[in-house]
Amino acid sequence: MRYANSISLQVYGRYALFSDPITRVGGEKCSYSVPTYQALKGILESCYWKPTFSWVVDEVRVMNPIETQSKGIRPIRYNDGTNDLSIYTYLSDVCYQVRAHFEWNEHRPDLACDRNENKHYAIAKRMLERGGRRDIFLGTRECQGYIEPCVFGEGRGAYDGTPSVPLGLMLHGITYADESGTGQMQERFWRPVMVDGIIKFCRPEECPVVRDIHPQKAKSFTIGENMRSCDDLYEEVMHE
Repeated sequence: MRYANSISLQVYGRYALFSDPITRVGGEKCSYSVPTYQALKGILESCYWKPTFSWVVDEVRVMNPIETQSKGIRPIRYNDGTNDLSIYTYLSDVCYQVRAHFEWNEHRPDLACDRNENKHYAIAKRMLERGGRRDIFLGTRECQGYIEPCVFGEGRGAYDGTPSVPLGLMLHGITYADESGTGQMQERFWRPVMVDGIIKFCRPEECPVVRDIHPQKAKSFTIGENMRSCDDLYEEVMHE
């Protein structure tokens, strides 16, 4: 389904690490073979985001072959501050096409005055053309990424015409208190299937496995206290 405020972007980089939580117990990290919903949402938020709305990732297309590369890493031990030795398994030479749209965050009625779809859509497209407002990371800080506009489905992908590939139980993402209205931070899991190199994401509320992490309180925004209206800023600039 296409949305009026849908955007398509190409995400690429030399390395990526979409960590499988199961592999992190012993201090080592191993990447999923494809990006998680939450990682792609984070990339979109680095491009442009405000608490007024939430990005919804619709689908991702894997453009390059899935290849891994292991590296010896010397992380710092938490107990004594000395170095340890771990093996991190990264994805190498990654490239994805992503299609997403944004929806108003109904759990933030305090920001209802900022729900101007044309404004946010225009800013999002402008920021995408400039490579994003903030640095783009592919799963972790050491994996620098880049984004640019694209036409979803254009060009040849490495897995075009391949049969469906079940990817097993996989982390979908994290739901924060200001997105759920439950006062809980939650983690979500699902079972994705890649068809012709494309993974169509289920919506966060449709994930079959959801687990509460801990209680969390959403920050409130009030004009005049910790937020200023555009009209006030405009008047201030005009009188300078």
